[in-house]
Amino acid sequence: MNPPTKPASRVSSIDALRGAVMIVMALDHVREFFHVGAMSFSPTDLTQTTPILFFTRWITHFCLPVFMFAAGAGAFLFGQRSHGLGQVSRFLWTRGLWFILLEFSVMQFAYNFNFSTRVMLLPAVLWIFGICMIPLAALIYLPVRWLAGLSVAVMLFHNCLDGIQAAQFGSGAWMWNLLHQPGVLTIGGRPVLMIYPLLPWIAVMAAGFCFGQIFMMEAAERRRIMLWLGVALTIAFVVIRAVNIYGDPVSWAHQKSAVFTVLSFLNCTKYPASLDFLLMTLGPSFLLLRYLDQRTFHAANPLIVFGRVPMFYFILHFYLIHALAVVAACLRYGAGAAKFMFNPLPSTGGPRGLFPSDFGYSLLVVYAVWILVVTMLYLPCRWFAKVKATRRDWWLSYL
Repeated sequence: MNPPTKPASRVSSIDALRGAVMIVMALDHVREFFHVGAMSFSPTDLTQTTPILFFTRWITHFCLPVFMFAAGAGAFLFGQRSHGLGQVSRFLWTRGLWFILLEFSVMQFAYNFNFSTRVMLLPAVLWIFGICMIPLAALIYLPVRWLAGLSVAVMLFHNCLDGIQAAQFGSGAWMWNLLHQPGVLTIGGRPVLMIYPLLPWIAVMAAGFCFGQIFMMEAAERRRIMLWLGVALTIAFVVIRAVNIYGDPVSWAHQKSAVFTVLSFLNCTKYPASLDFLLMTLGPSFLLLRYLDQRTFHAANPLIVFGRVPMFYFILHFYLIHALAVVAACLRYGAGAAKFMFNPLPSTGGPRGLFPSDFGYSLLVVYAVWILVVTMLYLPCRWFAKVKATRRDWWLSYL
């Protein structure tokens, strides 16, 4: 093995991978705000979906695993750039608290466009980032081999807990909802839909932290590891899923056609993310990371621009999508749109009865709006990326 090298100030391949999944992520959120089907059924419901709608949703499954893994790797590399473990730990837990604060304030308004305390709270991506960063701040003190082994064990075996139901814990059911089983909690009389429990996402982020040391190796060596990891995890997914005994609480089954049987095979559980789901998404992601690691990117490349300002992009894209949805509704329904558009949409748990029965648009409109959103975000994100590259204010690392 070649001696480790000092990582660059930025790892372009990680930025590019993150930028790629951020572009894809916007497609899913546009779908939730615009697609007519999103208002009444899940795009992975094989009894109602179409192949193109299914894959419109399925491709976005790669986003959260990549985000979590890249966040862990980024924390490791942050520590290698003249920062000790103590500084990394402090950064993780303070950033985690910041993410949770943003989730319950800035992001809830982005979802709902109102401050009503009657609507259901929906802690989503920033919540799971924050709640994972806080324990990771302590876990990074473990030897890397121990942490890697623990992370892999959690990802491999957390589905053994699927049979345990929150109701078994009585008044303590909320703890199991936070840890492993999605469910609705009540906080201060207000319902909170907990869709992202801690397991297995803390393990994915911790595994990313351990993987960060790969970027201290020579290029040829790290790319060989990425290749073998990508191939091994992808094959493991195909084998474990095919056996159909363990790895996902919902087994695949033969459907009305070969195409839908393939969809059933790929229809892995995300809430909480099953072993099959993680293998299906992380395996190909390693192969894409290897490909990106061989390329040289200009600072103006959209993948780099978006990948270097993930928080800025994430918050901005939700507000932009929701604002465009309001504009579209006003153009379609006139002034009457104000009666329902400043509420959570049915796709995000809003009151279906407030919305017109034909509310929503075709998948073609969804793709057109997605392209528009990504295009509109490029210039502001490029501006902010330049700000982060030229200034060293401490608060910029939290945005």
